[in-house]
Amino acid sequence: MNNRPSVAPDPPVTVDPPAMIRPRRTILGMSAILLPFHENHDVAWDDFDKHVVRTLDAGLVPAINMDTGYANLIDDATRITALQRTQSIASGRQFVAGVYVPDSVGEPFNENAYHAATDQVQQHDGTPILFQSFGLTGGDDESILQRYQTIAAKCDDFLAFELGTMFAPFGKIYSLALYEQLMRISNCRGAKHSSLCRELEWQRLALRDRVRPDFRVLTGNDLAIDMVMYGSDYLLGLSTFSPAAFAKRDALWAAGDPAFYELNDLLQYLGTFAFRDPVPAYKHSAAQFLHLQGLIGTSKTHLNSPSRPESDLAILRLIAEQIQIADQLPTEQG
Repeated sequence: MNNRPSVAPDPPVTVDPPAMIRPRRTILGMSAILLPFHENHDVAWDDFDKHVVRTLDAGLVPAINMDTGYANLIDDATRITALQRTQSIASGRQFVAGVYVPDSVGEPFNENAYHAATDQVQQHDGTPILFQSFGLTGGDDESILQRYQTIAAKCDDFLAFELGTMFAPFGKIYSLALYEQLMRISNCRGAKHSSLCRELEWQRLALRDRVRPDFRVLTGNDLAIDMVMYGSDYLLGLSTFSPAAFAKRDALWAAGDPAFYELNDLLQYLGTFAFRDPVPAYKHSAAQFLHLQGLIGTSKTHLNSPSRPESDLAILRLIAEQIQIADQLPTEQG
């Protein structure tokens, strides 16, 4: 499996990674919400609502219309319905929503579409996270920065997003120089980093600590979810499998409880299995996992998204049982 980023990494960080571990820190967890389907492939909105509720009840921030919600495959009506239902459920609590602008290779930056999509999220009380597009990421660093500044000038707080091409063909991992300039946009509150590469994320953490300590580096590395030990927060697709287990893991870390490692290992086992090639099929793995636990009505995935074999169910069932056992471990007070 080759999940390395498609660009050459910046020079290595000068900080030894183990020295960066931050014990007992409070972790901000954002969890991408899976969009579930009925047998006829209509959206299962009741199951969606319950999943948003479970995520909020666990203490995580729901992130809707993300890759886990098939952001590049759903139509605008589905996107708006997800916003409306989440706004109603959240009732003033924070949630994040993807801003996705479709285009093709070579197309220019669609400024108006980004403004309209960002406004749509904010009108429903969500925080926009800007998906990349061919138009947004084309050209040199200065051109890309100017496009982000144009978007930022007409919206409130927002999050940026680096997406590796293993997730979507329009993704791009930025240079550190460009990343630093994005950090200097005052209403850009953080950025999700989905290169699946520890070194690149360590570089961003070191830069964040030096330039803007309040900036949120949100790991999207479902193959290294222990990046929270080094100072990353997270916005993961993997956490949609079990928001409560992730919240439990985070509480164990904040308490300095060594049970963190056992639960984290189990969740990483799940991530390594679910995010194997083809990576986008993890969404079907999530549906299988949730369906096995009776939390959604079917294990259907989007018709245009890759699927997993039924033979995966035995492994997913075993992992679910092990996580349920580990999730019962008491949290030390400290």
